[in-house]
Amino acid sequence: MIEFSFLIVVLSAMGLFYFGTGNNRIFLYSSVLWLLIIGFVATSGFFENTSGMPPRFLIVIIGALFFSIFWFKNISFEKIDPKYLLAIHTLRLPVELVLFQLYLRKQIPILMTFEGWNFDIIIGVSAIIVWVYLHFLNGKISKKLMLFGNVLGLIFLSTIVLIAILSAPLPIQQLAFEQPNIALLKFPFVFLPAIVVPLVYLSHFISISAISKA
Repeated sequence: MIEFSFLIVVLSAMGLFYFGTGNNRIFLYSSVLWLLIIGFVATSGFFENTSGMPPRFLIVIIGALFFSIFWFKNISFEKIDPKYLLAIHTLRLPVELVLFQLYLRKQIPILMTFEGWNFDIIIGVSAIIVWVYLHFLNGKISKKLMLFGNVLGLIFLSTIVLIAILSAPLPIQQLAFEQPNIALLKFPFVFLPAIVVPLVYLSHFISISAISKA
């Protein structure tokens, strides 16, 4: 059940980013291709073998970085729809709930949950409140506050990304040796670093760029 729920989150993030960037077909086709490639490789258990050098998980990191840059360069800022980009951050709440379930399954350390050092749930809850305030109550938020929210979101996201990397059973592991981060090496949770995290980062960067240019 948790696997199915997470796949819904992944597809929702892709859909929201697609609509938020003006129905960008370049993103749609390339993201689906990336999803299928990583999904196929992950189902074989390829990334779970952490004994080799260089670490196989580098494929996910390098691929996610490449596609993030590619997607960003192919975005037309004139076609951006902020309400969809904001909605992407609401998905951080269900992601946090999935991570907590993975902790209970002993698949990730408590450090990666809201009971540890992961404060990303604050951004998820805040995004829901802001989205309702803007689009149902017709509220307004100052540019400075929007900019602050995006910068804070980047800080929280970067913090948990660093924790996740240092908790994984890789040569650079520094944390959580008693219960390492092994879930993100498996299908479908590999989609978190491969797709969801890059889209959240991009949503922040696009929003910050749009606010700066406004």
